[in-house]
Amino acid sequence: MADSVRLDKWLWAARFFKTRQLAKKAIEGGKVHYDGGRAKTSKPVELDALLRIPQGYDIYEVRVTGLSDQRRGAPEARKLYEETAESAERREREREARRLGQQIMQHPHRRPDKKQRREIQRFQRNQGG
Repeated sequence: MADSVRLDKWLWAARFFKTRQLAKKAIEGGKVHYDGGRAKTSKPVELDALLRIPQGYDIYEVRVTGLSDQRRGAPEARKLYEETAESAERREREREARRLGQQIMQHPHRRPDKKQRREIQRFQRNQGG
C-alpha cells in the first residue's frame, strides 16, 4: 500500500478503467468528480474522499477506503473503495428501468414487406406526420 497515490493511478488500480490513459481522459474531461468538484489527474487521493465515477450507463459514488498504486485482482481492488448506499440503489433502479424499456421497445424480426410499408405510409399521412 502507498501513502500517496495520484487520482489516475488509483482509478486504474481500483479497476474503474482498463488503462491509466482512459482514467486520465475521464478526469480531464470532467467526468470524474473528487469531493464534489472537478479534479486534476495528479490530485493525491486521500482516505475517506468521495468520488463520482461514470461507467457506461452507470455512475458510481464511492468512498475511498484504501490506497494502492498497483493493479491487483478484482476482489482486492474492491477493498480500496466502498460504494454509497444511495449510489447502489440508484444504479439498481436505472438498470431495472433500462431492462423494462428494452422489453417495451422490441424491434421487429424482419423488415416490412410492400403491403406493410404502404399501410405505414397511409397511417403516417392520416396522422399528419
